[in-house]
Amino acid sequence: MLFFTTTVLIMIGITMVFSSSGVYSMEKYNDAYYFLKRQMLSACLGASVMFVISRLDYRYLEKYTYFIMGITFLMLIALMVPGIGKEVGGARRWLMLGGFTFQPSELAKFALVLFIAKSLVKRSDQLKNFAYGYLPKLIVLGFFIVPILFQPDLGTATIICLVTFTMLMIAGLRSKFLVYSVLALVPLFVVAIINAEYRMRRIVAFLNPWEHQSNEGFQIVQSFYAFGRGGLFGTGIGGSSQKLFYLPEAHTDFIFSVIGEELGFVGALIIVLLFSILIWRGFTIAYRAKDPFGTHLAIGLTLLIGIQAFMNMGIAVGLLPTKGMTLPFISMGGSSLIVLMLSIGVLLNISEKQIQY
Repeated sequence: MLFFTTTVLIMIGITMVFSSSGVYSMEKYNDAYYFLKRQMLSACLGASVMFVISRLDYRYLEKYTYFIMGITFLMLIALMVPGIGKEVGGARRWLMLGGFTFQPSELAKFALVLFIAKSLVKRSDQLKNFAYGYLPKLIVLGFFIVPILFQPDLGTATIICLVTFTMLMIAGLRSKFLVYSVLALVPLFVVAIINAEYRMRRIVAFLNPWEHQSNEGFQIVQSFYAFGRGGLFGTGIGGSSQKLFYLPEAHTDFIFSVIGEELGFVGALIIVLLFSILIWRGFTIAYRAKDPFGTHLAIGLTLLIGIQAFMNMGIAVGLLPTKGMTLPFISMGGSSLIVLMLSIGVLLNISEKQIQY
């Protein structure tokens, strides 16, 4: 069920990436299939990674957690080096690797889930102790969050924090520790928003997008138009008019809006249903895992996919402020797709080990 659901989401993603980017690709690269070819290549690479990881015992990941974290941290630091980190739209988030680019923050999500899962196994009896069971996790989280914020990428930092705290809460973290952490983080997020004028404008536009539809509210208003035009059954694949340079980032951040326009309410509901099935299967695998590491790891990877999916869809329908964030398995984005398929490979392996036991 997990493999089938993931495959369907990826196939829908490839179709919608082509549908939403064909005209833009032709205009910018003189090749209507530019993004389609890149997404298909990423899907093939991701499938290879998923297959290999699903065949390897996931418990090896516990052994190499610190190595994976170290490599990921060095990649995040390398982004700051001129000539290595690639800057796009004012954000330095991509590493240049030969003729390819890679986004280390996507791997950072996976690495942090590994670390939290491993630390929960090692210090499960000290989770209610602030100094030994909780503070070290916060320090490691901070080491990864700071370079991500410097990119800047507040969206990824938010997802990592939400996943981390939810994993700890499920594991039995004292509620007062969580409350204190949230109270400490709120001022930091407020400062991060106030010090970046574009973030403040996005918050204001979120509260009343129609009043700011000529600037910061433009994206979400165009997204509303897309859902409105889609109605119940949509305009049909390829029939979107909002993707014709009205809706910015139609093939990445706002691809769910194009789905709503071309496939209608029914199509959007199917996407929500598919993600719900994936999350249900992920938590079922976690519940049935035969060891604590497998349980915590499955919970973390499932949360990682679920939180990002529902944040992206929430942004598209106006429930959350606008923020650059891809829809898992569907949006254009090679780094994201490969790491997500890596995560599915791990979940498949945890599930297989349950059968073997």
